[in-house]
Formats: sequence, structure tokens, C-alpha cells
Amino acid sequence: MDGGDTTTGGRMKPQGGRCTIRVMIVDDSLVARTVLSRIVENEPDLEIVAKATTGEMALARLAETPADVILLDLEMPGMGGLGALPRILELASSAKVLVVSSLTERGAEATLSALAIGAADTLLKPRSGEFDEGYARTLVAKIRALAPRGTARALARPPHTAPATKPASAIRSEPQALAIGASTGGIHALCLLLGALPHSFALPILVVQHLPASFMTTLARQLATASGRPAAVAGADTPLEAGGILVAPGEGHMVVRRAGGRLVTGIAHHAVPSGCTPSVDPLFETLADATGGKAIGVILSGMGRDGAIGAERLVRAGGTLFAQDAATSAVWGMPRAVAEAGLATAVLPPDAIAQRLVALAAPAPDATERAQPRVRA
Repeated sequence: MDGGDTTTGGRMKPQGGRCTIRVMIVDDSLVARTVLSRIVENEPDLEIVAKATTGEMALARLAETPADVILLDLEMPGMGGLGALPRILELASSAKVLVVSSLTERGAEATLSALAIGAADTLLKPRSGEFDEGYARTLVAKIRALAPRGTARALARPPHTAPATKPASAIRSEPQALAIGASTGGIHALCLLLGALPHSFALPILVVQHLPASFMTTLARQLATASGRPAAVAGADTPLEAGGILVAPGEGHMVVRRAGGRLVTGIAHHAVPSGCTPSVDPLFETLADATGGKAIGVILSGMGRDGAIGAERLVRAGGTLFAQDAATSAVWGMPRAVAEAGLATAVLPPDAIAQRLVALAAPAPDATERAQPRVRA
């Protein structure tokens, strides 16, 4: 039975000391609910605790049934998934929302709005008949990555420990650019960080966010709105402008080189260890070379280790790196990799990272000011 009932519609799984990952499916399509249910029920560590066909029904179910991961369709009758999302995040503050989105331009706009509000990740909804084994593996991997501590997946991971911060590496002169890498949960963090930067922050900003290529133009528009800065998708020979934002395209890696005395972007297509396209590593590596280490890097929420290789190159060249903390990350994978490698100057929430960026980007005091003694409070 389906119809948005609160049963799994199949075999019930013992919770065994709360080790299973509780999944709620919110989708008005019977086909989608059926296929998603079969994928989830096929995994011993996952269980469906509720289904809903509207945003209103999802809110009612959440008031009765806790969930760890919520699979949310945005285009539904009534208030829809996007309209219900703020209340969903309020009711289920410990749950993570995975948006199952359509391929349309309208779907991209809604999906990125949901990610900015606080949804953790997205997965494109295939056309009918295209829910294959590869899609199932991707969905299950995303659900497990989003699982909170205390579930089967999380119990297999070592506990998070906050790495000690270290003094900022001595940038040889004022930094020339800021590069940010993010994946799962990164859009919400990006909006928080960029929104906290004052208009006086004049460094060019380069962003690599793991997303489908069709989403990147929409992402640039969204970051422009969140930050009050011009933003565009980078291309070949796009110049870095003071205070402007360039977003990596989805079909290649954004790289940086120096041309005629200024920094410009390029698009590369080589294989990278992380397997991600776009990847953070090529950006950090080429920025380190192009600026002689006079740059700042930030790693925000995301799965995996993308960015760790490039971060090491940037820091060794003299740059400074910040990482998002575990408490505010949807998935503390990418930030954890650089933090535990000892590459991060500090591990902080996005708004606190913004404060450190402002301090680092401020012009150095002139010789007269440096000569003045400072009185400590």
C-alpha cells in the first residue's frame, strides 16, 4: 500500500538500538514513490518511516514520525516542497533534506533555492524507466552520507574531533584572490559566507560547487543575489575582477593563469583523483602557481576529499586555508580532510570564516602605523 501512508509498504526492519537510517519520501508521483521505496527497502541499514504526497502531508507526518533523511520533491500540489521546506527544517532540525529535482530550468531554480534555504543535497530525478542500478547506488550513497551520528552508517565512522587551529601562514603580500570549494551542503554555506562579506571586500572570488552543468548559470544568479556582487560562470580567458564572483562550469575544471599582467580563468578537462567535475583541486593548484601563494582558500561542507590535494599545494606556496566546522556542515568530509591534514588555519562556521577573510584581505598598515605601539585591552 502507498497513498502517502506512514508504513514502509514492505518489510519492517528492526531498529536494533537505533542503528537504521530513517527515510521519509515526499513525492506526489506514485511511480517515483514506488521506485524510491524499492531502492531504500533493498538496503539493510535503511528503512522508510513515512511517505507523503504533499508538503502539508509531510509536515503532518514529521510531527508524528522522526526521520533522519527526507527525500523531497519540490513540484507538488498545494504549498509544494519548496514552500514546506522552511517548516520541515524547523520540525526536523536534526534531519537532512535530499531534494529529488527535475531536469527543467524551473526545477533548477527551485532546487537551488531549496539548497540555499538549507536542503543538504540534490539528485536529479531521471525520466520514467531510467531509474537504473547506477541511480540506485548514487541515491543510497547520498542517504548514507547524510545520516546523522548514532545511525548505522555514522557509527562506522570515527567521531569528529576538532583539530587545533594554527596561526595563519604568512602570505608574502596582500592576497590576490579568494577560492572556495564546496559540495554537499555547500550552497547554504556559500550563501551564509558570501552574505557576511562587506561590500568593501574587494578580492576576486572563485567558486567550485559540485552540481550538474545545467545548474551553474542559476547558481551564479543566486550567489549574486545572496552577496550583492556580480557573479557569472567562468569561461576561457575570463578576467578576475575585484569583488566579483566566478563560478566553475559544470562540464570542466576552472583553472587560473596569468596573462598580460592579470589573472584569467581557463577550463580544463583532465582526469583528477577525486573524480569530480568540476573539481576544487585544479583551481587551488593553479591559483597557487599563478599568484605565487598570494591567495586564500576555503573548503566548505561536502562529501569526499576533493580540494585536499590542491589545498596542500596552496598552503605550501604560502597561502592561507580555512575549513568549515563539523557542527555547521551537512557532511564534514572535504573540510575534515584538510583539517586533519593540518592544512587549515582555522575550522569555523561560515560567518566566522567571513570575518577572518575580511581581516586577511585588509590592506597592510603603512610603516608609520606599524611603528605605533598598540595597547592591549
